[in-house]
Amino acid sequence: MKYLENEVLKVAVAAHGAELSSVYDKEADFERIWCADPSVWNRHAPILFPFVGKCKGGTYTYAGKEYVMKTQHGFARDKEFDLVSADEKKVVYVLKATEETKEIYPFDFELIVTHELDEQNPRVLRVKWEVKNNGDDKMYYFIGGHPGFNLLDGYTRYDYYIAVPGKDEYKLTELAESGFGAPWIDSKLTLEEGLWKITDKVVDTVIFDYYQVDEISLVNPDKTPFVTMKCAGFPSMAVWANANGPFVCLEPWVGRTDNDDTTGVLNERPDVQMIEAGTSKLYEYTIEFH
Repeated sequence: MKYLENEVLKVAVAAHGAELSSVYDKEADFERIWCADPSVWNRHAPILFPFVGKCKGGTYTYAGKEYVMKTQHGFARDKEFDLVSADEKKVVYVLKATEETKEIYPFDFELIVTHELDEQNPRVLRVKWEVKNNGDDKMYYFIGGHPGFNLLDGYTRYDYYIAVPGKDEYKLTELAESGFGAPWIDSKLTLEEGLWKITDKVVDTVIFDYYQVDEISLVNPDKTPFVTMKCAGFPSMAVWANANGPFVCLEPWVGRTDNDDTTGVLNERPDVQMIEAGTSKLYEYTIEFH
């Protein structure tokens, strides 16, 4: 575990999954990240790579070959990353392809994960992912974040709001019935005074697709901001809450789970990303803990 710290926040990032495991707010004497209680949800803020969501049927095909990917959200969240560098303001971890990973994902990848405290605003954490293709051919992948944010003591998700600045009406992608792999449908979401009161829709996951969201906030019961995520350039933003836990996840995604009518071909999945051999791509989002 490596720690970052300034006058306001103390942040812990684990080598396992390069996972953000704690953000302790020293001024408020409050832990801002979900505790990973295994009886509810055993993760804090996993990184989703090289898949977001599930492959329908637990398999996919690439270049005519079938691969088994039984786990949801890929495998990076369950791997030990190597430490690249660390100081009190920034920690960098890396995960590289192995013969084991190539059995289920055939690319020679490198994933570099950086967590860094912002120099200007002590309440902002910057998260960066660099995806490298060290192979000799095109590489297809998906990547996403899944941080869970603790709610204030004595409140539930139903007391909170979601704010998405810019418009009063958005298109939501949601499950027509519970469970990944079910049909996805589009519905309309109308904000009232710029806010959406959280409902049980989020227990099944709702997604702002189509590059609609550059910024999203979890908003306190008194309608003041609680957590704000800036995520320009991400095609999808998912909102999820476990039915049994006092936390809400804001999830910036590049790609998502298969549609019900998927062909199973890797490069035909929704929002699949591609980088050429010997190149890389950088993604970044920020979290402000108000």
